[in-house]
Amino acid sequence: MNPHITSPRQYGGPMTFGGMTPSSRSEGIRMPRFFKRLFKFPQMDFEMAVWEMSSLIIAPKKVFRSIYYHNTWHRPDPSFTYLLSFFLLLTSLAWGLAYADGFSKTIHITLVFVFVHFLALSLAISTAAYFLVGRLLGPGVPGLPGRRRQGLFGPPGDAAAEQLEFGYCFDVSIRAFFPVWVFLYVIQFLLMPVIAKDYWVSLFFGNSLYLIAYGYYTVITFLGYNALPFLHHTELLLSPLVFLIAAWFTSLFGFNMPRYLAPVLWAGASLRKAV
Repeated sequence: MNPHITSPRQYGGPMTFGGMTPSSRSEGIRMPRFFKRLFKFPQMDFEMAVWEMSSLIIAPKKVFRSIYYHNTWHRPDPSFTYLLSFFLLLTSLAWGLAYADGFSKTIHITLVFVFVHFLALSLAISTAAYFLVGRLLGPGVPGLPGRRRQGLFGPPGDAAAEQLEFGYCFDVSIRAFFPVWVFLYVIQFLLMPVIAKDYWVSLFFGNSLYLIAYGYYTVITFLGYNALPFLHHTELLLSPLVFLIAAWFTSLFGFNMPRYLAPVLWAGASLRKAV
């Protein structure tokens, strides 16, 4: 189901990013509207979040095209974060009941999955992107051509609006995490009895899940920042794919990723049986 798409923004007037005008951005860092709306559930668009999740697997470019036509880069709506946190809660209970040594360890796995694997890592990555991407790929960076790029869905915006927002970086990070959840927290859990076996075919399919998951993460991250017309050479964000493919190919000679890198092994809880 496609969400309602409003008219494209006009390029003549001042643009707003996440509901903030250029003048208000210059006054300093304020609390993002995302955090102010954390408990305003009637204002959250869960239908849009479900559509984004399905599109991130089938056609991820549609997600960022929709963001462009909704007149803002950062959409301060925590519905996607809440929904994915709820899905992680369910999968963490499944991992815990299957492998954890007791109910308390299951609760521990649940907290780590939601607050560390998802939220903390997404915040850390989006913070690094906020400080690095704008400086390394933004306009006027020494050593990079200063040519204005058209971007993924439209012409460049006003110079005053060419500023990367932390809220947008967080949007990209949590959306890039969704395929990781699908392939490594859901599909891998269902296939663990098969892909953890000492067979090369099991090793091949299990390790391929990691290549697909983190390949999705890299591509979605690229699409998110490539949608911003004021960033240059965003194709450099695809460079981790070279490392991922090399690591996947090397692992086929005997390193079973599901047996050593399964999410439950990184939850810091004792297990009653090996994965």
